[in-house]
Order: sequence, then C-alpha cells, then structure tokens
Amino acid sequence: MLSKEKRRKASCSCRQIELVFAGEPKATYACSCLECQRGTGSAFAYRAIYADTALIGQKGETRSWRRTGESGKWLEQHFCATCGSVVFMRAEALGEALSVSVGCFEDPSFPAPRVVYWPNRKHKWLQLNGVPDHSPI
Repeated sequence: MLSKEKRRKASCSCRQIELVFAGEPKATYACSCLECQRGTGSAFAYRAIYADTALIGQKGETRSWRRTGESGKWLEQHFCATCGSVVFMRAEALGEALSVSVGCFEDPSFPAPRVVYWPNRKHKWLQLNGVPDHSPI
C-alpha cells in the first residue's frame, strides 16, 4: 500500500520547489560526464531514478532546458528559477521516470550510487568504494 511506503522529500536550496516521492528509487548512480560536471559545478552528479508514479506531491514550478547528449537523445534539466538548483532531469532514455539530484533530499542515509557512468571522464581522485564503473549511457 502506498501510504505505508517510505516517503522522501526533495527540495531546492531556497525551498520553493518540493517534490515528494513514495518508496525507494529504482536505481541510484553517479555520473562523471562533462555535462554533469558543468551542471552540478562539481566532479560528478549523484542521482536517483524514480518512476513517474512515485512522485506523489509537488510544490512550486520548475524551469527547464533541453539538450542533446552524446547518444543523440535529449535530456532536460529542471531547476528552480529563484536559486538555480537542478532538482531533477528527464531524459529520452529514461521513459516514464525522472532522475532526481540526491543532494536535494538532505538524507545522509540515502542509498549509495550503484554505478558510475562515464568513468573515463571522472576525476582521478574520485573513488567510490564498491561502485563499479559503467560504459556511457
């Protein structure tokens, strides 16, 4: 039953955007592609994939921009118009799911990434213990 599942709330830095998810994510990952590095301003993105049906509440409106990835498929970043935090993204390859920035959950017990995408572009110092590298998405 949905009401007994764990719920997690993701929000942007200024708290104007809030998303509430039911249940556990379908997957978690780190991505070291150059676009994720630029988009996060860090060495990698850490994200969780949730089915669209897991999104059970939303406050605030996001803005978005779309780009074409190296695969030729589109990716669309959704961010807060006030603080600029990238809260989630949609991607052609994800279908009916969204990829949420794990830092927006403010939950240090969140499941660790299961894989690192674009390992050939990750910073040499980056070591995620027990997380295998994976070829590009």
